[in-house]
Order: sequence, then structure tokens, then C-alpha cells
Amino acid sequence: MKTRNVFVLLASIIVLLSSCGKGKDTPVPLTTPPVDTTPVHLVSVYLTKARETNDFINSNLLTSYNSYRVNTSTNTNSAFEWYNVSQIYADAAMIEIGDSSYLKSMDATFKWMENMWDKTDPNGGYFAAANPDGSGAAGTKYVDDNSLTGIVYLEAYDVTNGADKTAYLAKAEACANWIIKSGLWDSSLGGGFWWNTEKPVKSTQTNGLVLQLFLRLYIITGQTIYQDWAVSVNNWLTSKMFDSNTGLFIWQYDNTGKKFSEIFTYDNSIMLEAYLWYSKAMNDPAYLSKAEAIANAMNKTLWDGAHNVYIFNTSDKRINPAWCGWASQAMIRLYEADKNTSWLAYAKGNIDAINTVLRDPNSHGYYQFAGLDGAGRYSNFEGVDQAWMQRVQALLSKYK
Repeated sequence: MKTRNVFVLLASIIVLLSSCGKGKDTPVPLTTPPVDTTPVHLVSVYLTKARETNDFINSNLLTSYNSYRVNTSTNTNSAFEWYNVSQIYADAAMIEIGDSSYLKSMDATFKWMENMWDKTDPNGGYFAAANPDGSGAAGTKYVDDNSLTGIVYLEAYDVTNGADKTAYLAKAEACANWIIKSGLWDSSLGGGFWWNTEKPVKSTQTNGLVLQLFLRLYIITGQTIYQDWAVSVNNWLTSKMFDSNTGLFIWQYDNTGKKFSEIFTYDNSIMLEAYLWYSKAMNDPAYLSKAEAIANAMNKTLWDGAHNVYIFNTSDKRINPAWCGWASQAMIRLYEADKNTSWLAYAKGNIDAINTVLRDPNSHGYYQFAGLDGAGRYSNFEGVDQAWMQRVQALLSKYK
């Protein structure tokens, strides 16, 4: 996501913000999972919190146009692509766990998203930002944003029927078509997709999200073009971005070839999920083992045991709801694949820590950043952070 660079490269904060295997032993975690002390409730406390988060979203971020503002304070007159689709993702999670009342808002925002589609480009693609009424969409298009959008639409595809289901699939394929035809894969750095149309960097998160999208489309459609692209992207990620010392994926290379070796929680969460999809799509159980290996490596390098939380990255040991919360989603999905309950313990502990440090007890909104102990907590409520905390707590509520 484009705004991740904001907080790692502080000098560009303002500019960037705008823009199941079987028949095998379960792995032994390399670190001791946090102890689960959750009392038994008739209704999951995490479902309650997910609903409360959605209430905050509807009261503070939802517009009359069915879009969502960037935040509640400094940018109330813009709507970002990945913020809005993250809310669709959050609503899809609520539908996944059985609450169909979220279909209305999910579908309404999907329709609004058409305003951000580039109608001047024969191949389309979503712009990164627009006004809340849908006007003003223009400028840079991001491969990671369009990939995430396609992934989100496939989540919506999974929880809808009829014409809506067809529409979500068609638009996910349109996102993939733009990515394929964008010219943003080239021989520079041996392949890989550029982050956006300005070609500043090639990163793990961009290519990991592309990989997920192609794999999921191959599973659904059986079209070999998606399989072929998935293999190419996976090979590039393995050869260029995988750090054998840590067993994790590094951040990025810039367009001069400079390597940035920081390791991010959400990059590796994306790759963990990508390997789960690769295992399924290619019928290759070795990739489930690879996903488990990433999880163990994350718990060695990115898990702060003293605070029971995943850090933002190896150079920035703060907490953020979306980027750190992403690890909880990955661990939940890994548990669903191999039934190793230790992954759930990490997912839960991470959410609990975020709730302790970043959740406002009165409004139930989530602040954007803070240190592990809450020091230096930001005062802004970003839409994407609310969406991700709604989503990951809805997913966890199936089990805790």
C-alpha cells in the first residue's frame, strides 16, 4: 500500500499518504505462543468489538455517497482506493461469519468504486484516490492497490450469489487484466511488478498481492494465463526478495537497484497467505509447509514477546492496526489450513495488544500508530485501520 512508505520514510509522509496439507506432523512453534485467558462468552467479545468498530465507521467515515473518508480529521474530503476496498473486505468478513446485513453496505461501496476506474484507458485500472462523491479520480495507478482490490472482490464473490457474484468476479478479472497489460512488469531487477505507474520501487507487498490475485483467479476460472503469471511472480519473489537468513521476505528495491532489507510484518503475512493459495492452486502441499515456515520465522523475528504483538517492521517497532493486524488474518488462515491452534494464539494475542494500545475505549475507534507501550500514540483515526480491525476480529470470532 502506498501509505506504508509514509511511516518508514518520514520525509515523504504527506505525499505518500495521498496516493491444508494432510498426513504430516503439525509444526512445533519456535517461540512459545501467548497464553489464552479469554473467558467463555455466549457472543464472542471479538464479534462485539467488530460490530462496535463498524458503528464507529458508519458514524465517522461513511459518506452519503457510500464511500469512506480517509480519516476523521486531516483528510475528510478524499477517498482512497485501498481504504474503501478494505471496508468491503471488512464487510465480507461479517457476511462470511453469517451476518448478511452487511451485504447492503458492501455492494453499495462496490458500486461506488466504479467512479475510480480509469475509463480513458482501454485496460482500465483503478486510480488511487478520488473525492468522496467519486469525482476527481486521476493520476497514479498502483499495482498493489489494484491487486488488493481484486482479492477483496474475490472475497465478496465467495459470499454472494447470482448477478452480484458474477459482477465481483468480472471486476476482479478486470483488475488482473490491467495489471498484466500495464507494462509494469519488465526486465529491470530481473522481473517483478513495479509498485505504481511511476515505477519508483519493486516490492514484496506489491508482488505478493499480485501473486494472491492470480492464484485465486486460477482456482476459480482455470485459465492458465493466471497460472503462468503466478509462477513467474513466485519465482521472482523467491529469487529476489527472500532472505534465507531470516526465512522471510525483505521490503523492496528502488529504481536505481538499491536494496532495502527491512522486514515488514504485513509483507510476510501477505506471502504466508500467498503460499496457502499456491498450495491449493498447484496442489502442492510443500507450500503449506512453506507457509508454516514463514509463520515460525515471523514469530521469531517480528513477534515482540514482551508485548504479545507483531511489530510494524524490523526498523520500526511500533504498532499499527492494519499493517500489524494483517498478521492475525494470516495466522487465522493458516490455522484453517493445518489446524495448529498455536497460530490462533498468536492471532488473538496480536489483536488483544492492538486493542489495549490503540483502541479508544469511548469511541471504539483505532488510532493509527503507537509505540509498543502506547508511547507516542497518534491522534488520528484512519479509515483503513478501522476496516482491518473490523475484519480481523470478525474472523477471530469464529474461534474465540
